[in-house]
Amino acid sequence: MNGNDHSAATGDDLPQPLDWKFSQVFGERTAGEEVQEVDIISAIEFDKSGDYLATGDRGGRVVLFETSDRLNHGGPRRDLERMDYPITRHPEFRYKTEFQSHEPEFDYLKSLEIEEKINKIRWCQSANGALFLLSTNDKTIKFWKVHEKKVKKICDMNVDQVKAVGNGSVSSTSSRTCIPNGGGAEKSSDKSISSSAVASLRLPTVASHEMSLMARCRRIYAHAHDYHINSISNNSDGETFVSVDDLRINLWNLEISNQSFNIVDVKPSNMEDLTEVITSAEFHPSHCNTLAYSSSKGSIRLIDMRQSALCDRHSKLFVEQEAPGSKSFFTEIIASISDVKFAKDGRHILSRDYMTLKLWDINMDSGPVATFQVHEYLRPKLCDLYENDSIFDKFECCLSGDGKRVATGSYSNLFRVFGSSKGSTEATTLEASKNPIRRQVQAPSRSSRSLGTLSRAVRRADNSGVDTNGNSFDFTTKLLHLAWHPTENSLACAASNSLYMSRSRSKKNIIIALPQIEASKKCCGAL
Repeated sequence: MNGNDHSAATGDDLPQPLDWKFSQVFGERTAGEEVQEVDIISAIEFDKSGDYLATGDRGGRVVLFETSDRLNHGGPRRDLERMDYPITRHPEFRYKTEFQSHEPEFDYLKSLEIEEKINKIRWCQSANGALFLLSTNDKTIKFWKVHEKKVKKICDMNVDQVKAVGNGSVSSTSSRTCIPNGGGAEKSSDKSISSSAVASLRLPTVASHEMSLMARCRRIYAHAHDYHINSISNNSDGETFVSVDDLRINLWNLEISNQSFNIVDVKPSNMEDLTEVITSAEFHPSHCNTLAYSSSKGSIRLIDMRQSALCDRHSKLFVEQEAPGSKSFFTEIIASISDVKFAKDGRHILSRDYMTLKLWDINMDSGPVATFQVHEYLRPKLCDLYENDSIFDKFECCLSGDGKRVATGSYSNLFRVFGSSKGSTEATTLEASKNPIRRQVQAPSRSSRSLGTLSRAVRRADNSGVDTNGNSFDFTTKLLHLAWHPTENSLACAASNSLYMSRSRSKKNIIIALPQIEASKKCCGAL
């Protein structure tokens, strides 16, 4: 999707709405089964090829999945697309391996417990058949290498008992008492082994039996953040990445774990003057000097790291102006941006606040080019959401590989898919389950009552209700994490401890062949 396509799309050019179907589920719980806190998925990420999927949970574990195409045909899907091999179905994933990434820790200087929960996972460039990824909890980032290793075994070494039995027992002919360093003490014997028994002696050999996946922590990046890390992002140069907490953004080199550079610092000299915090950040997909980060005030700043070592001045600011008279107690809370994502073309940025998705054009800072209402029917219940702390939930967002659709999660394990092309009316509500089809939610044009009339009186928290179509929703089941396959119309959604895969049977497949990908990279202009 480029700027021209977004502004000049016509009815004939609009993509057809997708027909979503259930594809796979991992870790599905049975009816009445209690979910352990450590098993709840807290991060999810596809690699750039779409051949691998990684999830992290609150127990500090990282689980890897791979497409069955790699297992059945011995190569990645994008390589098969270049051959004359028909692919008539969407990729299916299989469990690959898992490892313990983080353990619970205790900061004795600050008397602070550090959870093992995985906050973010980011894939790095693979090399020599090995996979590399970054994972982080609140304080520590780790660089992992996952590779196959041959399991070797020493074959048995002994004298063939059948052939040696006619010449006396082995123990009575010649024995050695083992001593350290491989030496031995001879014991005298009046018997000897025949030449046939000596011929049956098998010398030790090393045999490789099977391949085993090994996960090894290559580097640990620690002691650089005073506040909780909320996001990490890889740079397109393949050498650096950033880690982000509430007040600072640090730049790291993958090869250097004991040094980082602070490039953004919003901490005031007097903490009483603090008015906003950093909530998320992401590198531009192709320009290694460009970084976008969001704030709790609903703004997105674009910085150019070439301007200065400390990027305390932004090159562009994206913020939507408030309508006169619309400010209320909840305005700043629901305006806080929980996630930002660049589109593959690098031209657009997708942001998620509590109530909406917004699509921004980096060449137009006057306002978003599109706004999508996610769960507008919850606006009259903001008081209840505030009382049960649901209003502070951090939902993630994602874009399709072709940039024509966006998606994000909601409550009751629902997620929404919107068409982002100009003129598109696609707005689908789905559930992360084996029966994902839900009735479409029609967002009302305005709230049923003014925010200014909402009472702040303490009341009993209500964790359930109904939307505008009469469907019940539950605040305790929320779909915070999801990811869109980079080349397919396929979504991976984390619903508690279960990972659901949904795919679409669209009339047009959006598989992007490798030559098209390379051509699109050449077409991406500079900022």
